Amino acid sequence: MQKKWYRLDTAALIFPAIARRDWSNAFRVSVSLTEPVDPEVLQRAANDLRARFPSFFVTLHRGAFWYYLEESPKPAEVRGDYAYPLTFMSSRQLRRSCLRILYYKNRIAVEFFHSLTDGRGGTLFAANLAARYLELKYGLDIPRGGLIRDLAETPPPEELEDSFLKYSAEVASRRTGEKSLRLRGTREQRGFRTLTTGTVDTAELRDAAKKYGVTVTAFLAAVMAESIIAMQAADRPRRRQKPVKITIPVDLRRLYGSGTLRNFSLVLNVGVDPRCGDYTLGELCSVIYHQLRAEATPQNMAGMIASNVKPQQIIAIRLAPVFLKNAVMDAVYRRSGEGGGCLNVSNVAEVELPEQMRPYITRMEFIIGPQRSYPNNCSVLSFGGKTYINMIRSIRESELERRFFSRLVELGIAVEIDCNGR
Repeated sequence: MQKKWYRLDTAALIFPAIARRDWSNAFRVSVSLTEPVDPEVLQRAANDLRARFPSFFVTLHRGAFWYYLEESPKPAEVRGDYAYPLTFMSSRQLRRSCLRILYYKNRIAVEFFHSLTDGRGGTLFAANLAARYLELKYGLDIPRGGLIRDLAETPPPEELEDSFLKYSAEVASRRTGEKSLRLRGTREQRGFRTLTTGTVDTAELRDAAKKYGVTVTAFLAAVMAESIIAMQAADRPRRRQKPVKITIPVDLRRLYGSGTLRNFSLVLNVGVDPRCGDYTLGELCSVIYHQLRAEATPQNMAGMIASNVKPQQIIAIRLAPVFLKNAVMDAVYRRSGEGGGCLNVSNVAEVELPEQMRPYITRMEFIIGPQRSYPNNCSVLSFGGKTYINMIRSIRESELERRFFSRLVELGIAVEIDCNGR
């Protein structure tokens, strides 16, 4: 029987082209249970998801003109978690599977190569994996709805579509703006990633954001910007400082009502130029909140989508061999791909699961890795009244985490810290 294959979606095209030997763009969603994970049951649960979520059980291959995803001939192998989060996914590994299903003690973790999906799609997959595991392990009858899908149904076409093509504007918008400050530090050896998790009460976090009249995402981005501004001020005089911008992914499904499980998000770079003067936290919250509101509109984002879609439609680019496309995309990415921000603050917001699942789950987390030129990154997920703020870095220096979490404490938000640091 002929294997099924998928074109990479518009956002996914860049990831194979810019990957290098010590970096692959991946992220993790984990679910922690009240009891140790049974690996045999977890393997059965993973197998049961295969028909319902076919675009996740794929391998990555290089064609003459584009990379593509192909249906995996083997089930996704469940393995014990063997190292720090988000170890490098080599091209050889991606030819076997574009995701990892891992377990460690009470935790189930799924790591996704970003060409598969984004944070929202990955969260949905991990939630369904946990639901099926709990059904097999404890005989639960978990209702379908929200994140939880019926495994017996045929995947609807909208889940597999490239929504970028559907919602692209006729005219591409230009992306301009001064380059942001680049965070730097001493690189860890052998690709080690230090992960620091700050656990806070979701209600306390919401109250703090409400005090400044902004969303939780805008509030956290403002506190992060304030911390980076302070770091820069301690290191160089004002005249030599650079703009401080935070990169915030926007889930486009909410803007357009898309049901795709593939990538459908774009990033906005929001922040201030400290050379223009000092900012209070309230001012940072206001600036970032209103920048997000002004830019995250269906019309503006459609123009940004078009700036990614239109180049693919140029005949000369479509007919160029993949090695040439890779060289061009890599050069463009090095010049401007991550120059707009200091780091990501990626918030997948609050995860709601059926009541039947909640007694068996203690926490959920979302972790994005450091980018190719961002040594630090931050990802956020709320579940069960707690918000888990994961700060990961590929450098030894921990000053940013220290400043950021200390500032939250100063603002009256209690923070419980966990770290895998050596």
